[in-house]
Amino acid sequence: MTTVIVGAGVIGTAIAYELQKRGRQVVLLDKDEVGRGASYGNMASIAVTEFMPASRPSIWRQIPGWMLNPEGPVRVRPGYMPKLVPWFVRFVAASRPGKLRQLEAEGAALSKRVYDDLLPLLRETGLEDELTEKGCLSLYSNEAEFHADREHIDILERFDFPHQRLTGAQARELEPELSDNIGIAVLLPQNRSLRDPFRLVNSLAQRFIALGGEIRRGDVVGFNCSDRVTAVRLAGDGQIMADEVIICAGAYSALLSRMLGEPMPLETERGYHTQIMSPGISMRHSIIWPARAFMVTPTAGGIRVGGTVEMAGLDAAPDYRRSKITVRRAQTALPNLRCENFSEWMGHRPAFPDTVPVMSASAKVRGVFYATGHGHLGVTYAATTARLMGDLITGATPPIDMRPYRIDRF
Repeated sequence: MTTVIVGAGVIGTAIAYELQKRGRQVVLLDKDEVGRGASYGNMASIAVTEFMPASRPSIWRQIPGWMLNPEGPVRVRPGYMPKLVPWFVRFVAASRPGKLRQLEAEGAALSKRVYDDLLPLLRETGLEDELTEKGCLSLYSNEAEFHADREHIDILERFDFPHQRLTGAQARELEPELSDNIGIAVLLPQNRSLRDPFRLVNSLAQRFIALGGEIRRGDVVGFNCSDRVTAVRLAGDGQIMADEVIICAGAYSALLSRMLGEPMPLETERGYHTQIMSPGISMRHSIIWPARAFMVTPTAGGIRVGGTVEMAGLDAAPDYRRSKITVRRAQTALPNLRCENFSEWMGHRPAFPDTVPVMSASAKVRGVFYATGHGHLGVTYAATTARLMGDLITGATPPIDMRPYRIDRF
């Protein structure tokens, strides 16, 4: 059988490798080079503890204030607000207490599987060295900040994710560059980092090719469907015949699903990073500071600073003031951090209003499957998504209940 996977980010590439290994003949298709989307610029974190639904009331109640603050952690461009209303209505609807508990359990079910799937994938592809041994430090200046993040800690305790509270002095023993203003930290040992997420995706693509897989460049403009999908149509009158099609195009997946008559409430959370190649410091752990909405990771030969969310759609030009804001905030935690020899990047994270990805067969077109909407956990969930989609597509029994991740749940 010929399977066409649309989207060559970390999710699509991992699924391509998995299905090629299982005997499918796979064509991995993207309009750009492999891994050049969100997989290029993510924060390189295997963030297994970060599955909390963004729709919880403690978040959305702050959004009006954040929107009035040009340096707030969430920014909605005024001209995009009307388009965002339907998505935001669903976002608020996902904040009911019973619904939140359900969404937390669905996210935890994926996070619990991450290393069961990721470590075997890295071993069999010879990419074990891409994963570091160090975890992440969550930072707090004082007890008030720690208490404000208690909701997160409670969820980690409820689902039994390891974590350790540290004093500021203990945190500085692990990371001497941390500011004396850090009074409390929580060590998240399972939130390990990748040495270079872009290199990981490309290395995995090479393993896929070695198994006989094919990578093609092309812009999808439609699909041929009778009683099932039969081909992917490309710009310039080309097409690829297909027995199966898997949509893994990240934030662009909604455009493709509409071509199939199956719209989905997918938005882009635009994320920014600054990659600093001459930072003047070295780090072993990644760090996050929840109250100041930034993350810093040693990766890609330097130090990467990212954070905040911008809602402005797929077409608006980047606003690199967002990158500069996070660098300034990072320097409050790392006072010796220099921003020299750096580059700035913006990418599109695919976000559903309930924070949970879609991993399912189409509810309307036979032979079509979706794996999208992983938000800021794309690289975290990539190996697990590949395992689950591999089972789903080949008729094996997945190790978890896949009903919560179906396309027609909205």
